[in-house]
Amino acid sequence: MSYKNGKDVLPASLLRELQQYIQGELVYIPKKESKRAGWGEANGTRLLIEARNREIFRMYKDGTPILDLIRKYHLSEDSIRKIIVKTRGSVRNGLTPPNYKQEAGQT
Repeated sequence: MSYKNGKDVLPASLLRELQQYIQGELVYIPKKESKRAGWGEANGTRLLIEARNREIFRMYKDGTPILDLIRKYHLSEDSIRKIIVKTRGSVRNGLTPPNYKQEAGQT
């Protein structure tokens, strides 16, 4: 994000309108909702965490003790348990990896 001078990028009429509300201050103008990427979507973090969570659930299902998962992933017991519950619910509801938002059978 970079600083831009309003007089350089805004039409004069809009600049005058904005000056009725704020002058000489910094204002953040968010992107349009349709252009905003969700958390972790732009850099792939979301997919990495989803893959990690599926691996935690798989290991738990295969008998790995929660204490071992805590040590391996450096997460709290509460976090591990939440991941297991959430992933178990996603599997029961027919949601499929790698993206739990996509329902089974839909593309």
